Amino acid sequence: MSVDVILGLQWGDEGKGKIVDFLADQYDLVCRFQGGPNAGHTIKIGSDKYVLHTIPSGIFRENIINVIGNGVVLDPITFVKEMNTLEKSGIEFLSRLLIARKAHIILPTHRFLDKASEAAKGAAKIGSTLKGIGPTYMDKTGRNGMRIGDIHLPDFESRYNILKEKHLGLLKMYPEVEFDLAQQESDFFESIEIIRKLRLINGEYYINAALSEGKKVLAEGAQGSMLDIDFGTYPFVTSSNTISAGVCSGLGIAPNKIKEVIGIAKAYCTRVGSGPFPTELHDETGEKLRSVGHEFGATTGRPRRCGWIDIPQLKYTIMLNGVTQVVITKLDVLDTFEQISVCTDYHYDNMISEELPFDMVGVDIAPQFVHYDGWNESVDHVTTYDGLPLKTRDYVNHLQQHLKTKISMVSTGPERHKLFLL
Repeated sequence: MSVDVILGLQWGDEGKGKIVDFLADQYDLVCRFQGGPNAGHTIKIGSDKYVLHTIPSGIFRENIINVIGNGVVLDPITFVKEMNTLEKSGIEFLSRLLIARKAHIILPTHRFLDKASEAAKGAAKIGSTLKGIGPTYMDKTGRNGMRIGDIHLPDFESRYNILKEKHLGLLKMYPEVEFDLAQQESDFFESIEIIRKLRLINGEYYINAALSEGKKVLAEGAQGSMLDIDFGTYPFVTSSNTISAGVCSGLGIAPNKIKEVIGIAKAYCTRVGSGPFPTELHDETGEKLRSVGHEFGATTGRPRRCGWIDIPQLKYTIMLNGVTQVVITKLDVLDTFEQISVCTDYHYDNMISEELPFDMVGVDIAPQFVHYDGWNESVDHVTTYDGLPLKTRDYVNHLQQHLKTKISMVSTGPERHKLFLL
């Protein structure tokens, strides 16, 4: 069988977790392919709300295997906290949660380095979540990292101490920051003991064997395409490949195994932290989007920057990912807006263009907007797509025409049942 992919088309926080949870029962495996605990996938089931940082979002569906792929960086402390939350909620998951041995481990000193490095940048901060993601990927590419499979080696602690000492040496370059390393190490090794009891796998063999047996795989991305290390708004990006190409290296599958690429986008735009954001609103409208949309980071709690939907940006990430269908989330947030704007082009360097400039950081971009009448009524009670107000459907149709890509689903709330097929 083939692999379908779900990923974000903007700067993250598009609602990927909900879509994975909704679709998961159509698959045999749900596999996270990149990122770490900087992800915050929020899922609402009934009156219960869960935020997952590392565990795949298919964990709430019975009989579905959830795999943390080799492209993920795993913080044992955060991961065990997630496990504890699921256990307290009465969710059986241990038999269905597998970890690729080649996934890299976030050490306490990785987080220490992240905090010190970001503090040293002052006004030039990139908006790191301070979870140790960047330093861990740096050790991975620098061939110094530790992997989950290492926890079963007899010299694990020796390897840990060698890497720790390297980090402590690097920390001497930065101003001092507050960090209780002794406590963090205690928590780290307690968490490692718990992880040693879990099922670790050779992820690339396991997933390809499942495909050979005719099983269906859903690959789950974290963050958003505009945070991709190569194609995002560099240097204000994450440290991994968040686009569909990252599925192959993050799970160990061939490109020809990928079939559907489902891109998730909000009906407007948000971004956490620093970096370019052409359609950002610094006015009452932006504040209203933040307030109505409850736009605060699921991982950091930071208020998100808000603005109108950006067609050039979306067409760019649709192209990069080979998106076959788009899902529009949080349509309900626009219920009370008299006018809804859509950016259709950029004006920069004395020209109008749909193309993103090489360096969005250094270019003054003036977004060009078209405007639509809002529907000015609640969609909370609606149970089918056809039951949505005409102006809501018109807005979706116009987006589809601009994007030249099928919009297959829209979401009008965090609950499972508020997702409609078109």
